[in-house]
Amino acid sequence: MKRIFHPFRSSARHLGPLEQRLLDGLWAKGNATVRELLEKGCPELAYTTVMTTLDRLFKKGLLTRSEEGRAFRYAPRLSREEFQREAAGQALRQLLDASPASSLPLSFLVEILGERDEQLLNDLRKLVERKRRELSQRAPGQREPGLRELGPKETK
Repeated sequence: MKRIFHPFRSSARHLGPLEQRLLDGLWAKGNATVRELLEKGCPELAYTTVMTTLDRLFKKGLLTRSEEGRAFRYAPRLSREEFQREAAGQALRQLLDASPASSLPLSFLVEILGERDEQLLNDLRKLVERKRRELSQRAPGQREPGLRELGPKETK
């Protein structure tokens, strides 16, 4: 099955099962070397497999690393919550960018929230109201960083 959009394209990228497993291990421990991860949760894996996978996660920008003797100590760059927030935000941006009518993806979002739990719709309403208050308190002409200008058809 072909994906229409990729929720991890920009910063997190798509994670394979081993990448997710090692990231989960690092979130649990806070930081670790390859050997520590092998000893505490991945004894069936080869050292070089874990080393290569951690290096890939580092190159994707998901981990930091510092030299420790002849090895590296790895740590997650983001908390689990920050990672999920970033991935969800990227997925929503791509969904909105993929449709010429911004209201179409939004209508899907509202429909899905309604199917899951009516309380989610109430939470969405409160978030929208809070954001409207924040925006109305800004100086005229001041935009929120990262927001795009609306085109003539979208301003209505």
